[in-house]
Amino acid sequence: MTVKESMRQILLAESQAIASIPVTDDYDRAVSVIVERVHRLGGKLVTSGMGKAGQIAMNIATTFCSTGTPAVFLHPSEAQHGDLGVLRHSDVMLLISNSGKTTEIVDLIRLARNLYADIPLIVITGNPDSPLAHATDMVLLTGGAPEVCPLGLTPTTSTTMMTVIGDILVVNVMNAIGFTRHDYSLRHHGGYLGHVSRGDEATAVHPTSESSAL
Repeated sequence: MTVKESMRQILLAESQAIASIPVTDDYDRAVSVIVERVHRLGGKLVTSGMGKAGQIAMNIATTFCSTGTPAVFLHPSEAQHGDLGVLRHSDVMLLISNSGKTTEIVDLIRLARNLYADIPLIVITGNPDSPLAHATDMVLLTGGAPEVCPLGLTPTTSTTMMTVIGDILVVNVMNAIGFTRHDYSLRHHGGYLGHVSRGDEATAVHPTSESSAL
């Protein structure tokens, strides 16, 4: 198979997987609870995941921050060594595990609820019958499409689904809180996007330094 043939096959597989993400009421609930806990009660969104899922969780947190919703990434292993203290009673947690069985995330649920028994938990997973799916309040399923990795092992399709689901949450929370271009500019001072958000198109199109990068 040529690279172009492989490319077409991968694009088709991942686009079909995205289109097959289950659309459920838990998305409405997840958006509502993020708005309630963060924007009305003054809490924050705490994301977590291990390995590749952790990298996606970190990206989701930073995207939420830049769009008006305070969020932090909590490493599940470091949480067991004191970092759990970042949690507050008005927070909401977004946990990511494709298998839904990641030991560190399962442990994190127990630790978090020992600290705050009623903290809302959202999980992104590919396994509806997993320990995480059964232990959390809102389950956002990736659809469980097979990885495009030729070994069927490397997180590829699954991480694409996790990213898309994160985008769905971010965009809908932005809509719910009425987040504006001006609000964005107040949080994004540097780089190309900062210039564009303030209407400085000329500066954005003709960057003069490395600070003009995204």
